[in-house]
Amino acid sequence: MEIHQKTPVKPPRLVPGDTIGVVAPAGSFEKEKFLQGVAALESMGFGVSFDDELFKAHGYFAGTDTHRADRVNRLFADQTVKAIICARGGFGAMRTLALIDYEAVQSNPKIFIGYSDISALLAVLYKRCGLVTFHGPMISTLADTGQQTKDALLSALTSDTRLQLTPKKGLIVRPGLASGPVVGGNLTTLCHLVGTPYEPELKGRILLLEDKGEAAYRIDRMLSQMKLAGCFEDLAGLILGSFEDCGDMAEIGRIAKEIFDGDDIPVLAGFDCGHGKANITIPLGIAATLDTDRQELIFHEPATVSNDK
Repeated sequence: MEIHQKTPVKPPRLVPGDTIGVVAPAGSFEKEKFLQGVAALESMGFGVSFDDELFKAHGYFAGTDTHRADRVNRLFADQTVKAIICARGGFGAMRTLALIDYEAVQSNPKIFIGYSDISALLAVLYKRCGLVTFHGPMISTLADTGQQTKDALLSALTSDTRLQLTPKKGLIVRPGLASGPVVGGNLTTLCHLVGTPYEPELKGRILLLEDKGEAAYRIDRMLSQMKLAGCFEDLAGLILGSFEDCGDMAEIGRIAKEIFDGDDIPVLAGFDCGHGKANITIPLGIAATLDTDRQELIFHEPATVSNDK
């Protein structure tokens, strides 16, 4: 079956001195950790743009839905901001989806970085605008992360090379070889998009999944729901990131093997992305090849373009 793939819209890569804007589309956050994360970005040679409005709180959100969405819209329209990074996840990104100015995003493609609950925005910016987004660390996690995570983030923001990933502790769940655009993110968030206008397109794609604090039976339930909903029809492949505080990774692999029993797709676990100690930055929306024999994911092209006008 021939699967139509949208042409990815690549954002301009960064150069030293560029300004990264900060948004908080989901939960409120600790200011001290936030400022430490800002310092980490500044140490990489970038300016960081934010103001006191970012620290608003509304219940467990970083401001009202309109406030959070408006800041995303404003930074995409702001020509002085060259990339956008999220402050933290938590919950709330889904509530902004109907309020995002997708025309502004299409007119001003930029690097957009986040993970966890931000997976809702990563998925929808690709679905609606074709924008290549980045599953990677956020401001609130940069303070405590290791050098591997920081180096991977800097490379994703500035490099013109194709990314090649080989998990240090790879687990072959189902062998095989497949190619397609990489999409996905947090399992719980993506599962909650099923049945909405923002449900991600997975046909012909390699799906990345990660999560935190979900018991094995709940992971089983979410994967089963998505399968029954037809989400995995014509899926090209599956890569599993970290499942922090979710039990034994071998058990997660067993669940995935059973869910995809009878489906001719490769499944490789062990990627250092998500809520684990290491969280390497992975572009979403760019085609890659998953090869379980070599235990590697090789992207076919760079995720960004030159920022020369």
